Amino acid sequence: MIGYLLRRILAAVPVMGVVALFVFLLLRLTPGDPAAILAGDNATPEQLDRIRTSLGLNEPIYIQFYTWVAKLLHGDLGVSLISNKPILEMIGPRLEPSISVALATIVLSILVAVPLGVIAAWKHGTWIDRCVMGLSVLGFSVPVFVIGYVLIQVFAIDLRWVPVQGFKSISAGFGPFFERIILPTCTLSFIYVALIARMTRASMLDVLGEDYVRTARAKGIGETGVLLRHALRNAAVPVITVIGSGFALLISGVVVTESVFNLPGIGRLTVDAVLARDYPVIQAMILLTSGIYVAVNLLIDLAYTLLDPRIRY
Repeated sequence: MIGYLLRRILAAVPVMGVVALFVFLLLRLTPGDPAAILAGDNATPEQLDRIRTSLGLNEPIYIQFYTWVAKLLHGDLGVSLISNKPILEMIGPRLEPSISVALATIVLSILVAVPLGVIAAWKHGTWIDRCVMGLSVLGFSVPVFVIGYVLIQVFAIDLRWVPVQGFKSISAGFGPFFERIILPTCTLSFIYVALIARMTRASMLDVLGEDYVRTARAKGIGETGVLLRHALRNAAVPVITVIGSGFALLISGVVVTESVFNLPGIGRLTVDAVLARDYPVIQAMILLTSGIYVAVNLLIDLAYTLLDPRIRY
């Protein structure tokens, strides 16, 4: 098992290298001059040349890449062209809102979706199964921003149970923190409950027809034990894959939800950087997103080794 995990970790290194090269070349070859953005419309050619020299843009592209990678290896993501702040200082405060909402969404989705998927598979073909699948289709069909605005109208404006927008750090107290992430969490949970419930149902249906499940029932094991101890454990691998991929997607892609609820997360930081053509920030965010995906995939591989006894070497 250790050898398998080491091979997976080593395989992630060239993946991140290719991502870094792709990001560097993509942003260097796109239209737009960072020096012109910094200097403004009235800049003289001498001013533009001076800015390009200070940023290293006049160097050959391979030297620019080498310098950039060397800084990355020392933990230096660069400096924003717009705010002139270190990118690490910009990302740090943005992580808590995005990670908080992502973790809360995944936990809520698992607690709701996995039981729904198991029950739907157990009652396959009945009205319970059809209701669960109908809710899943609804979760996929309704846009996230529509769900968000409906929840804001009902629970924040009409009932006044929670604030409309904004974010409070958990250091300010769990109550204010919870009040401000509950609506974004419920908004994002709609689609992930639908996704995880459908995957759980499909995996359970495949497993419930296996011989060992029939054998367990023939031995007199209760239906709850058959579903949880035998069927769900063996059906968990694809479900874990969906959950892990969903978590990575949530951290990096909750732009709409962060905009609706005015959350200062990394999704909004990425959009602001793209609109401003802040190349160093864009590069850092793409690398961060890629690193999250790689880390989540490694955790999924670890879960595979724990769930599947065939993976040992």
